[in-house]
Amino acid sequence: VGSEIVIRDSTGPAPAPAPRAASPWGEARRTAARAATHGMPVTLPLEETLRHVLAAPVEALTDLPSFDTSAMDGWAVSGPGPWELTAPVTGDSRDATADPGIVAGQDEPEPLPDGRAVRIATGARVPRGATAVLRSERARAGGTRLRLAEDAPPGSAEQGTDIRPRGQECRSGDRLLASGTVVTPAVLGLAAAAGYDQLTVTPRPRAEVLVLGDELLHRGRPRDGRIRDALGPMVGPWLEGLGADVVATRRLGDDAEALYEAVTTSTADLIVTTGGTAAGPLDHVHPTLRRVGARLLVDGVEVRPGHPMLLADLRGRHLVGLPGNPLAAVSGLVTLAGPVIRTRAGRAAPAPVRAALTADVSGHPRDTRLVPVEHGADAVGAVPLRYTGPAMLRGIAAASHLAVVPPGGAAAGTPVQLLELPW
Repeated sequence: VGSEIVIRDSTGPAPAPAPRAASPWGEARRTAARAATHGMPVTLPLEETLRHVLAAPVEALTDLPSFDTSAMDGWAVSGPGPWELTAPVTGDSRDATADPGIVAGQDEPEPLPDGRAVRIATGARVPRGATAVLRSERARAGGTRLRLAEDAPPGSAEQGTDIRPRGQECRSGDRLLASGTVVTPAVLGLAAAAGYDQLTVTPRPRAEVLVLGDELLHRGRPRDGRIRDALGPMVGPWLEGLGADVVATRRLGDDAEALYEAVTTSTADLIVTTGGTAAGPLDHVHPTLRRVGARLLVDGVEVRPGHPMLLADLRGRHLVGLPGNPLAAVSGLVTLAGPVIRTRAGRAAPAPVRAALTADVSGHPRDTRLVPVEHGADAVGAVPLRYTGPAMLRGIAAASHLAVVPPGGAAAGTPVQLLELPW
């Protein structure tokens, strides 16, 4: 009695699901980090591994250096001076046209008898019997004799001076780099020095950016009620900085069919959309996700700006929906895209950073607020910046971090969590 029976046409579209509660900000980040798994390790040529993460430790394949090496241009000497030269010297002993002696890249030189000296170049193999390398500027040579210069500092020819002994940097089998290390240019150099031609790494996830909105201009100044697209140029490089490889940035406008086709045909591990995450007549992200059978993991986050962000599982691949306002989109990048990419790429979460605010920051009554701040290495605290409205980028362009301000705000002197930006 009093109940109402509604009969639905089973051939029609499925009803929209009931709205989900927005996730607390910290919970949303944890959900994003758990949503993905890292890729299977791959072995790549050394020159292709930059910015990847090591999936296996790097161990020394040989001693470094692999033989005793001269650290300076000068003379290999045996015992205390003065020394007899293995080759006579005429003119200035520092003359570059003189007999080069032992140079880098030569096979093992002849042993050096006690009391003898031979010219040697930086990086050259030190002969057996040599006790030191005497720098050119600290030596005086003439005819067949070499002696210390009058102004040479004490110890210039003491045992081991300016010789890099074999194994000084590492011994064969030493652990040089741990699994999980990001491959930087310095890592490439060390791996090459250690004899590696390839490295085993976790592949960087492939990402595709879909820019939505008919109101966006992609060239020139804003005009005729339309605005310049700020997210197309920004989101791809931001994802690259987080650890992804962006395969494409596509501009689709407000076209539901184009969005559906792009989502269903993409081969990227992560799709990132900009705009269209709310519930307006031209917001096509939610209907498209229902149409493809995606599972919503996060549907709204209790954060300002950026409340209508979302994360969906596309059967092993993922889609992050960013709000269309630029600073709100940044909030979605650090809240959802960053943790997904870190997990897929095998990157460790950054160490927590905290600093005291230098000024009061107002907050939202219920939601976390992300505020651009400047916090340098020698800064006393985190300096809140101006121009931090949801549609503004002027503040974030000058920022070093985003401060995590709890509901209700935070007074000057309050320590807050800082999120590092990927540059």
